[in-house]
Amino acid sequence: MARYIYQQNNWTHFTWNDKSISPLLGEVRNLQGRLIGKMSAFGFSLQKEAVLNTLTVEALKTSEIEGEKLNRAQVRSSIARRLGIEISDWVYSDRNVEGVVEMMLDANQNYTHPLSEERLFAWHSALFPTGFSGMHKIEVGKYRTGEMQIVSGAIGKDKVHYQAPAPQTLKEEMDKFIAWFNNAVKIDPVIKAAIAHLWFVTIHPFDDGNGRITRALSDMLIARGDDTSMRFYSMSSQILKERKKYYAALEKSQHGESDITHWINWFLACLKRALISTEIILQSVVHKTDFWGKYAQTPLNTRQKLMLNTLLDGFQGKLKSSKWAKMTKCSADTALRDIKDLIEKGILKQEKSGGRSTNYELADD
Repeated sequence: MARYIYQQNNWTHFTWNDKSISPLLGEVRNLQGRLIGKMSAFGFSLQKEAVLNTLTVEALKTSEIEGEKLNRAQVRSSIARRLGIEISDWVYSDRNVEGVVEMMLDANQNYTHPLSEERLFAWHSALFPTGFSGMHKIEVGKYRTGEMQIVSGAIGKDKVHYQAPAPQTLKEEMDKFIAWFNNAVKIDPVIKAAIAHLWFVTIHPFDDGNGRITRALSDMLIARGDDTSMRFYSMSSQILKERKKYYAALEKSQHGESDITHWINWFLACLKRALISTEIILQSVVHKTDFWGKYAQTPLNTRQKLMLNTLLDGFQGKLKSSKWAKMTKCSADTALRDIKDLIEKGILKQEKSGGRSTNYELADD
């Protein structure tokens, strides 16, 4: 008896129950259409800001799913530079940040370009520019030559969740996947994104980075479905919130038959929740645009602009003068002068929480 889906005869001839998935697919397609319609009513500058926010979140969350936390300011700066968007709080980005951004933007901006082995190898090389994953040297820019297992638990009490196909089969498996990916099959692009996600991660062709590449491939097909490179919602952000259920759905399908109705339904439900939650991101973008429209003629120095953008982008924690000084690389006295000036202009206010230290927040909030 076959243990894994790829051990089934003709395992890539996936089937699903149309009657089961159709209602959810209809809801997702409706939400996508409404969102794109809503964004098309906004000006180009607001659209660019929304795309910048969405892609920043996507890059951060797809890495966080794998346990890697990237620097938000670096990610945002890298994306802004590549898209030609001017931001006041630009910073240099590390090589690993640049690699994630390169892959993600190639998938989203060049979604009409065909997939190829060379393109996948370039993505993988971008993700691991040093040839290392953490402390471990890995095979970069080529399919793995060793066995691959997904394992959890302490040594001696470890549990094998999944054993990927043998390395000698990878070339044939991937050639078949790439040909299908590029073929204009009559499948809804969102359904195709769900299938591609399960198919690629089941093959697990690389030493590391399979999850991030899988999600980039899904985004690429979803972009084809939307027929736009403008990204206004983040699937990875929602997957991170549901990480345990995500891995459980994958594991169940990888141990099942070629009927993948369960997986497609989970994928569609997750995408639906991603579309609904993106309203929060869009509200923050509209708020930020309105804010700068209101204070366009107000004289502000570079430090003040940087910190205001940081607050508008969702600053984590409490803003104190000491944090201001550290983040803007100025003295404590200068930080306090900057803050008092913004209070006098009605832009900042002291929090009412009290306590021994003074915290500040946007007056509009």
